[in-house]
Amino acid sequence: MLSFFQSVSLILTVLFLTYVVMIVVPYLRHKPSPEGDADAFEWHAFIPCRDEQSVIGTTITRARATFPNMHVWVVDDDSEDDTARIVQSHADHDPFVHLVQRRRPQARTGKGDALNAAYAQLDDWLPEGTDRAGVIVVVVDADGELAANALTAVAAEDVFADPEVGAAQVTVWMKNRGDRTPYPGRNRIANGFASWLLRLQDVEFRTVILAMQALRSKTGTVGMGGNGQFTRLSVLDAVHEHYGAPWHGSLLEDYELGLHVIFAGYQNRQVDNTHVSQEALPSLPRFITQRGRWAQGVMQCVKYLPQILRSRQFDAAGALEAAYFLTLPFVQIVGFFAFFALVIGQAYGIATDPVLLQGWLQNLWGLLAIGLVFGIGPFMIWGPIYKIRCEPDISWPHALWIGVSVWLFQFYVMVSIFKACFRIIRRRNGWAKTRRNADVPAAGTIAIEN
Repeated sequence: MLSFFQSVSLILTVLFLTYVVMIVVPYLRHKPSPEGDADAFEWHAFIPCRDEQSVIGTTITRARATFPNMHVWVVDDDSEDDTARIVQSHADHDPFVHLVQRRRPQARTGKGDALNAAYAQLDDWLPEGTDRAGVIVVVVDADGELAANALTAVAAEDVFADPEVGAAQVTVWMKNRGDRTPYPGRNRIANGFASWLLRLQDVEFRTVILAMQALRSKTGTVGMGGNGQFTRLSVLDAVHEHYGAPWHGSLLEDYELGLHVIFAGYQNRQVDNTHVSQEALPSLPRFITQRGRWAQGVMQCVKYLPQILRSRQFDAAGALEAAYFLTLPFVQIVGFFAFFALVIGQAYGIATDPVLLQGWLQNLWGLLAIGLVFGIGPFMIWGPIYKIRCEPDISWPHALWIGVSVWLFQFYVMVSIFKACFRIIRRRNGWAKTRRNADVPAAGTIAIEN
């Protein structure tokens, strides 16, 4: 039995190392495309909101100042604070700002439903004869901040200037990644840990996740994100016609939309010469809550795997990449228990057989070297890569510490997966906002932070 778990662990390790190589190489080789003409398109931003009074006013003001020709559609999902009043005050004086008001019981049924409400109102608002292929919808978080070149970047020749492209995702940055005192009133340990957590979320999005997207660019399976997601209106129409609505009920409705875009015969693009900024979470409970729902969303989307395998829009490489991503949480659960059983088996063997213990001690340095190279090395590389590609001003010692931190940081994955499993068992599929950093703990109905 022990040899079986050793075999499972070895296979999973080899698969993981192969995947790391496959995402790092295209990420390092990628070169950004020239920007395009944003005036060739009509732009509409959808901002779903639920108790966002602490950030929404600033987001609207910034978006209108940066992109004077972009309409802003704010979906108030029956907020319990002043979100609707703040949005309406902007709409009263700016024809480019629109309030999409939802009320319970129709409201608070998921982010996908909130976005669909904005889609329906935009559809009613647009005049007949509008070139819907030239209308681009961008989904932005309530605290999202698009870079000034975002529209010209996605208007590029190989993005929306190509009629075969239906959707695009821009890189996500953490705007508070360098904050050393996220909690001004607390001690150095609390602030040090929170600052560490902020930085690692930025590292994750700008290296690991972006590298995954670089591989997907090769396999034709680029995924959409919930912030900085651009989609052609005519493609949303096609998804709506086939599936009854552009967005659906998965807790990963963004990735789900990306699949539907591909099923409809269009291509997705990752655009990494621009970005959208959002606030990273300094609180570990809030972070785990957020990632648990993301993991649950992946598990929900595994239902699309048979359709992916049958679809002519996915070639062998694309189907393999999508299958890997969608089944990864389940594979990680198997790997966790295989590794746990292996450790228990080895510990029992050492306790009962002094010869086995002596063998371990004789080969200790070799085993440590193997563990460093194959166990920690694939994670440590992201620290130097982050310095070289993203933040050249950080020191090399800091970059190496970030690399070690990425290895420590990745253990949250198993916590979030088991949290997702617990939610599925309890049939909890609700959409509750993750509390913003500027919110007080009692601001509206938020996700349970545990």
